[in-house]
Amino acid sequence: MDIVNHQLNKAELRRTLLKTRQSMCVQEWREKSDRICSHLQNSTLFSQAKTILAYFSFRQEPDLSPLFTDSKYRWGFPRCVDKSLRWHIWQPNNSIQSGAYGIPEPYPDAPILDAAEVDLILVPSVACDYQGYRLGYGGGYYDRLLSLPQWQTKPTIGIVFEFAYLSQIPIEPWDKPLQAVYTELVMRHNLIFRKDNFPY
Repeated sequence: MDIVNHQLNKAELRRTLLKTRQSMCVQEWREKSDRICSHLQNSTLFSQAKTILAYFSFRQEPDLSPLFTDSKYRWGFPRCVDKSLRWHIWQPNNSIQSGAYGIPEPYPDAPILDAAEVDLILVPSVACDYQGYRLGYGGGYYDRLLSLPQWQTKPTIGIVFEFAYLSQIPIEPWDKPLQAVYTELVMRHNLIFRKDNFPY
């Protein structure tokens, strides 16, 4: 497949899945989001973590906010700064603002989180496939983050609804699979965490 068709296929797939996601009624979105939260709470990767990077739901992404009140964990959320993600500690009583692309994010003066402190990353995704590869939103923020040496060895869980868990998605040479994918039907994919998954 040539590069142009490959990119068109990704864009079309992204558009179709986002449309499907945003067409969900609020009740269905809430119920499926709550199921994902329950599955995460029962997972070893999640329960053994102390500092977890997450996201604020945007455009009907699975909503993980019921988890954020659990004081057992320290939560980090991203701000888009130029072409990279900067992570901040956030607590339920802290304010959030509308940042790049209208995505909710912490205020710039919130405490910064360093990669060395992070135990797990919950990765927002348009889709994930059976191999653990992720289709993002096209900005490349998480691709750039997860290719950096200090982030490469961090466990990652892709979060999608079941309709966006696909047999295969178009991938690029630099794409790396996530360790696990969770949908409302429980964990759908799990790679044994090995350093040789990360060639860089």
